[in-house]
Formats: sequence, C-alpha cells, structure tokens
Amino acid sequence: MEKLYIGLVDTPGFFAEIIRRVIKQDYIHVVLGLDERLNECYSVGRRFPSVPLIAGFEREEKSKIVRAFPTARYMIYSIECTKEQKEGIKRDLEECYRSRYRYHYCVLGLPFILMNKEFYQERHYTCSSFVARILERHGMKLFSKHFSLVTPRDFYELEKKEVLYEGRLADICEEGSYGIFETA
Repeated sequence: MEKLYIGLVDTPGFFAEIIRRVIKQDYIHVVLGLDERLNECYSVGRRFPSVPLIAGFEREEKSKIVRAFPTARYMIYSIECTKEQKEGIKRDLEECYRSRYRYHYCVLGLPFILMNKEFYQERHYTCSSFVARILERHGMKLFSKHFSLVTPRDFYELEKKEVLYEGRLADICEEGSYGIFETA
C-alpha cells in the first residue's frame, strides 16, 4: 500500500474567521499532499496567502504561508491508497497545475453547502470539494455525500487516518525539525 497525505490548515484572518464560525472548527482549509512533509501538495485556495479574494488551484508553498501567517497550525495525516491510485492522482494534480488558471474557487457553491444542496460549476471547487473529487475519481470515496458538500470538518472527522503531526507550520519549516516525522 501507498499513502497520500491530507493537511488541515488553521490560518488567521477575517475570511478564515467567517469559515471557522460556519463549520465550527479551527481547521478550515484542506490540502492534498504526495509526501508526509507536504513538500508537494495542492489545493484550491488563495493564489497569494495574504489575499483571500484571488483564489484557484495552486501548489502550496509552506514558506509563503509561514511568511503571511506565522502562527498557522497544521494537522497532517495519511490515508492508504494503492500504487495505481497514487500515480493517477499525481498525474491529475500535475495536469491541474499545468492548467491552474482555468480552476477557480467556488464562491457560488458556498450557500449550497449551507443548504445541503449539491452544486457543481465546471472547474470551480472549494478546497475540500476538490480533494474529495480527485480522490473519488480514483476510487477513494471517503464520504457518503456529493463531493460538492464535503467540508474541512468532514476531513477532520475522517476515522481511517493516521495523524502524523499537529502543530505550527513554522515548526515544520524550521531547519532540523523533520524529526517530528520519525514515526512515519
């Protein structure tokens, strides 16, 4: 078996605070990683960490996030997958990245989530709906609802996960801090 890595993110800010109040938890953003340190991870979110209104598909860069949000907290966990699933997901993520400016944040879908009504607009996702959709496309349906209704809370409450780290993102980025992953 192979592993994929899910990063749950808690960043400060006005927009983040609104999301926190709606979903009633601290972790408000989801990223999908191919390695345990999230050196290669992707999400639908802010194109520039300090600008919440410009969002789409991006490769996450931890150093930029730490500069914008020094107190950002992460929970990183792994989920099992087959080698074929991981390779397919990696190919899809690379393709999405090549055409990243064609993907956008699904602002119109947010009220539908609150109403618990499925909504899909082509190439428009929330962070959690994108991760749920790409996993589902590769036979990893983790949730019993439409991908457009999946929230960071669903990823947080997922039972079949192995938590590898929970703490400040800055601690992961500091030189010599990789010992936190020795159990992985």
